[in-house]
Amino acid sequence: MGAYVIRRLLLMIPTIVGIMAISFIVIQFAPGGPVEQVIAQLTGQADSADQRLSGGGDLPGGGDEGSKYRGAQGLDPELIAKLEKQFGFDKPPLTRFGEMMWNYIRFDFGESFFRNTSVLDLIKEKLPVSISLGIWILIFSYAISIPLGIRKAIRDGSTFDVWTSGVIVVGYAVPSFLFGILLIVLFAGGSFYDWFPLRGLVSDNFDQLAWWQKPLDYFWHLTLPLISLSLAAFATTTLLTKNSFIEEIKKQYVVTARAKGLNERQVLYGHVFRNAMLIIIAGFPGAFISAFFTGSLLIENIFSLDGLGRLGYLSVVNRDYPIVFATLYIFSLLGLVVSLVSDLIYTWIDPRIDFERRDV
Repeated sequence: MGAYVIRRLLLMIPTIVGIMAISFIVIQFAPGGPVEQVIAQLTGQADSADQRLSGGGDLPGGGDEGSKYRGAQGLDPELIAKLEKQFGFDKPPLTRFGEMMWNYIRFDFGESFFRNTSVLDLIKEKLPVSISLGIWILIFSYAISIPLGIRKAIRDGSTFDVWTSGVIVVGYAVPSFLFGILLIVLFAGGSFYDWFPLRGLVSDNFDQLAWWQKPLDYFWHLTLPLISLSLAAFATTTLLTKNSFIEEIKKQYVVTARAKGLNERQVLYGHVFRNAMLIIIAGFPGAFISAFFTGSLLIENIFSLDGLGRLGYLSVVNRDYPIVFATLYIFSLLGLVVSLVSDLIYTWIDPRIDFERRDV
């Protein structure tokens, strides 16, 4: 197993480099880069959203000729060159990519183009929101869907199975952001009740609350976002658990266990559970990354939660490349590490699995 782990760790290097290289190449051909953003502001062409999201002060930039940037006609070429130098675009693309990867290996992500602060500080600032959403979604969805999936497998074809499947399918078909809007209308001061807050992770007076009031206030703010985000994960994991248990229950070793006189609970949790849960574990890395970042983007915007999903989206819109590449690097690395951990958990649950004998 040690050799397998080392091979997987070594394979992470070309994988990360490949992901970053492809993204870097795509960015080179994307119109409206940071230099164009500054030029648009200087010439009065920036829209109000860009002006609100971009910071003031001495903005960085880069370029050789004003003609290579849209809207730069009439501007001093020396100003364009200064912008290019400040943004780092005065160097060849290959040099810029090499410097970026060397810095990222040391977890030096530089500073934001437009926010006048380090990228790492921005990520640390937004991290609590994304952690809160991602971790609690996984806990709630797995805690509910796995027992429910087992129950559905045991009572396959019963009225309980049919009705719960109907509810699950309907819940899965409704987009999480649409369900979030419905919850706002119903319970967050929309048209009916005003029971839950609509902004932030905690109240403004959180520091003044008693110790026992703080967790209540925290979950009070998280209730509606978590319900909205849990729908898709809840439905997928429930049906996956059910189908996995049904497949295992039909195998010969279950018949043998029952023939030996084991009761249904001993058969289910002593034999079937370990094998059936392997496929659930296999889907954990994807579920973790989705819940932690991409899955929360729309919900963060709807409920005004300033997390990593919203930070990444605004960075793409504003061409704030240090933040874009830093978040891509962090979550790609996190996904590869979680995938390796998932494989190690495989072997812990079922010692029969030996990755050493398989090609990586």
